[in-house]
Formats: sequence, C-alpha cells, structure tokens
Amino acid sequence: MKILLTHNFYGSSAPSGETSVVESEQRMLVSRGHEVATFFRHSDEIRGQGAWGAIKGALATPWNPFSTRAMRRALEESGSDVVHVHNTFPLISPSIFPAIGSRAARVLTLHNYRLFCPAAIPMRAGRVCTRCIDEARVGAALRHGCYRDSRLATAPLAANVALHRRLGTWQKHVDAFITLTEFQRQVMIDAGLPAEKVHVKPNFYPGDPEVIPWESRRETVVFVGRLSVEKGVETLLQAWRQWGTDAPELRIVGDGPLAGELRRLGRGLPVCFLGQLPPEKAQEEIGRARLLVLPSECFEGFPMVIGEAFALGTPAAVSRIGPLPEIVRMGEAGVVFAPGDPDALLEAVCNAWASLDRLRRVGERARVTFEEKYTESINYRLLMEIYETAMEVNKKRAKG
Repeated sequence: MKILLTHNFYGSSAPSGETSVVESEQRMLVSRGHEVATFFRHSDEIRGQGAWGAIKGALATPWNPFSTRAMRRALEESGSDVVHVHNTFPLISPSIFPAIGSRAARVLTLHNYRLFCPAAIPMRAGRVCTRCIDEARVGAALRHGCYRDSRLATAPLAANVALHRRLGTWQKHVDAFITLTEFQRQVMIDAGLPAEKVHVKPNFYPGDPEVIPWESRRETVVFVGRLSVEKGVETLLQAWRQWGTDAPELRIVGDGPLAGELRRLGRGLPVCFLGQLPPEKAQEEIGRARLLVLPSECFEGFPMVIGEAFALGTPAAVSRIGPLPEIVRMGEAGVVFAPGDPDALLEAVCNAWASLDRLRRVGERARVTFEEKYTESINYRLLMEIYETAMEVNKKRAKG
C-alpha cells in the first residue's frame, strides 16, 4: 500500500506526544513493506518570524490555498492510496481534504478535540468546558479567548471550526476518522461526525520492553508530562504536602509554564524535579517506579505515558475524567480518583501504597492489558482495517 503521512509538527521547544505517534506509525508501516511518503510542515517555520509569522499562521489555519496545491503535487508524485493526516494546525489547514477528492482515501487521526473546540482541549478557567462542542458554535471561545487566554489568538481557530462546520468538510471530505478511545469517539459523534466513519484505534507502545522485577524497583511514584494547569500537577503536590515527609519520593519528569511555581510548592517535600528528559530516560523512570500518577483535569486523548507504563508493568493512578478510567479499565490496571481533589488523590494513592504486594499484582495486570490491547502488531491490524474501510468509502463516493 502507498501511504502519504501528513502532519504539522508543533514547535521543537514543546515536545508533543503527537510527534511520537506519527514517528512510531511511520516506522511501523515502513517495516511492514508499505511505501510511505510524507507531507510535513513544522511550526518552527514561523516561530522565529515574530508578528509576521503569527499573521501567516493565523491566515493559514482555516484555509491554505498553497497547501492544497502542494498536496495535489505530493499525490501526483507519490501515487498514494491513502492520505493519513494527523494535524493540520497551523500551516497545512483542512483545505487539503477537498483538494484530495477521490484521488486517495482520506484518514484523519483526532489527537484532541480541535475539530469542534478552538482550544483543542475542552477546558476554560481550569475547568472542563464543552460549550463550543455542545452548542455547535464558537462564540463562547471568542468571548473568553480560550486559546492562550487571547481573543486574538483564538480568532483563527474559531474561524477554522466555524468554516468547516458550515462547509461540511468533516461529513463530505474525510473517509475515516480515528479516535483514540471510545469516550472520545462518542464525544465527536455527538458533536456531528458521522458515526459510521469514526473508528477507535488507541496509541501503541512499539517493541516488547523488559519488565523490571518488583523487588528491584525504587519505592518511588512518578509523574511524566507537561507542567501545566490541565495536567493537575498542582493538585498532586497539594496531596503530597498533606501526606508529609512520610510520603514516598515523587519524581516529576517534564517542563512547562508552571515549573517555577511547582518547584516552590514542592520545597521541603520528598519531591524531585528532573526536568525534561530524553524519551529513553523518562521511560527508565517509569519502569523503575512502583506507581505512575496522571492527575489530569482535562479530557485527554490517549496519553502515551499510560501505554508506556503498561508496557513496563507499572500501574497507573489516574483522574476519573474523560477516557482515563476507560484506559485503566476502572481500576483493573491502576486506581482512579476524583479530578482536582487532593484529598481524593491522596486517599487513592495511600490505599494503593499501603499494600505493595497488591500494587504489584495491579502492575502485572497492566502488563497484560498492554499485551491484549496496545502492542504494535495489534495496532497495525487495526490501522490496516481502517485504511481498507476508508478506501472502500472513497471508491463508493467516486462512483456515486
């Protein structure tokens, strides 16, 4: 099969899980003999251009005629059967979908909720907000400046959502959507996507890593992620402050806008801030820990860190929000707690930590979950089924 992978990479200064997914899928497809071409853009192209770069990005977000022409050329050169798109923001734009037409099957992975939520993450003022999704309009996002707390920055994204709702881009010009969980699938169907085109394919962990024996692990808890409001790290540190000096060491991997404030909050506590680590070092932290904590206070897609934890046999403690309880199967491969509540987080983690033998068994179930759902071979089969379905849909559309 010939596949044209399409993706707009975010700025290199802000590592993204989407990048890992795109690169892993590319390696997976190439290793199985498929001919993979790429149509990539990088936000770094405009990051260093100041105001002019911001203007170019804003103008390109809803509709980029240069991308449509470039996409047609890429299709002519590659002769691809499938165009698999991961992210079009800000430089590629959804204008590529009608440009592709019946030349190839069009597949779109939804790493977030940007099709209907200008902020991509349905959250405002530290709380989940789905008004733009529920009301099928973007006035609230513009009013509140939901993207980067700026009405000006939100405007092109709101225009993008409104324009493609009106044009029916998602109903007419995409042959298959990939959501990462059943939760996300239902949200997107409720928002207006045709149910028969929305498929579930979670992220996967490539390879078959060795699981560190329980007795050889550190007595530590680990958080890996961006240090920002929606990730709930402040709630996590509040829980550790209540636990006090008897708490196990909490190792925090990552960086972000709250890094300085969180370091101040963690003073005097058994908390170690490791900063941004290379992927292999971050995975080593997960594999040597006895518990991963993901206290998100927003709707996640499918956090790569959970797949990594399961592959490494590390149980996860997650917020009861969005798809997270679904991923840990309501406690089978981890524990759940109410989001944004340090007392609930503390109780859940303390109860888990009180019986390390029971926690070890949960870690073993996490590894079984990986083997049953999140391996590369299982993911490849799902992806091929979606590609074939998309090709059939596209063929019927071309005939009709």
